[in-house]
Amino acid sequence: MKVFFDTIGCRLNQSEIERMAHEFRSASHEITGNPAEADLIIINTCSVTAKAASDSRQKIRQASRLAPNASIVATGCWVTLEPKEAEKLIENIKIVLNGEKEGIPAGILGSNKTAGGPASPGRVSLPGTRHRTRAFIKVQDGCDAFCTFCVTRLARGKSRSEPVDRILADIHSAIAGGVKEIVLSGVQLGSWGRHFSPASSLRDLIKIILKETDIPRIRLSSIEPWDIDPGFFGLFEDRRICRHLHIAIQSGCAETIKRMGRRTAPTEFSQILQTARLVDPLFSISTDVITGFPGETQEEFAESLEFVRTASFSSGHVFPYSSRNGTAAADLPDQVLSKERKYRAAKMRDELAQTSQHFRQKLLGETGQVLWETVKLDTNGYRLEGFNEGFIRVSAISPVKLVNVISPVIITGMTETGLLAKIIDKK
Repeated sequence: MKVFFDTIGCRLNQSEIERMAHEFRSASHEITGNPAEADLIIINTCSVTAKAASDSRQKIRQASRLAPNASIVATGCWVTLEPKEAEKLIENIKIVLNGEKEGIPAGILGSNKTAGGPASPGRVSLPGTRHRTRAFIKVQDGCDAFCTFCVTRLARGKSRSEPVDRILADIHSAIAGGVKEIVLSGVQLGSWGRHFSPASSLRDLIKIILKETDIPRIRLSSIEPWDIDPGFFGLFEDRRICRHLHIAIQSGCAETIKRMGRRTAPTEFSQILQTARLVDPLFSISTDVITGFPGETQEEFAESLEFVRTASFSSGHVFPYSSRNGTAAADLPDQVLSKERKYRAAKMRDELAQTSQHFRQKLLGETGQVLWETVKLDTNGYRLEGFNEGFIRVSAISPVKLVNVISPVIITGMTETGLLAKIIDKK
């Protein structure tokens, strides 16, 4: 059987389909990058914004058009929140809610677990547009926060942690598949282990991974600022851990933060930035920002913009506020007009583009490590592209093809959104 996977949204969604793909591959089924040739299509949906929900619906309809005879399974957050609407999209669809998602492979394979060719012992990247040299490792799910704008807690429930043995098994499987970098993923990643008895922590998990595996690079996905304790940055003394964190500020205005139900004020967020840069002045921190949140005045937006201007983020994502059914923010007074939300988002993106450029300028002449992901033929050899430890895209020319290889480089220049580098001869 040929199986095609697609996903919208976060790294956790990516991690989940990678795990499912490994189960199908281990049962000797083929993972294809072409939906038109698939017998089975599994789509992991998202509902974090109205656009993500729309993209989820589009993915399902598109799959039905490209593979009219395939069985289509839709799961994920949008399907969980809107199951009846999902059932109406197309005729040949099976809806699986988030709470039942892990049972998809076993439910479909049943007793036919050994059909097809030889099984792959290692977890490998998905083919096609989902191909990655990094492996996303699910370590946690759900969330205990009550951000007033977010539907993720409604879709995924309370925080819960994956057991250590399962996490290590996933990592060893990734290593067996040749992966050089893992990305620890979760909804509220920093809450890992908190509900164990006895309680544990994300720091404890990372120390175990460092001790029990030889994975060359460990990266953390998005982490909430209130889950970063005073000793957290001590982990980064080990250079196998990438000195990059994605920490969502959502707004640089204290009053807006209160209405959002977020726990970390901008002043406290600034202290986190300072601590990170005591470890390394070039520590890369990216962020998320929402513009036009209900009640956000021009003055509040200006305050948020000024915070971003001075925070020296390496990059960031900006979202105009998207009202989601079932959230407290949807019922707040003083909703900002859609046109104004988008206007502010454009201004915030411009500011983040400037701060990103300033951050990259600081890297000129610095050395680092790049994991090469893609290669294209160039007039001077091969043009390689990959990511450095700070999750900034780097391009370099090489006389040989290098894919899924970590190389030492020196940064020589900048592109519009990334960096240019020269590979350092190890001799």
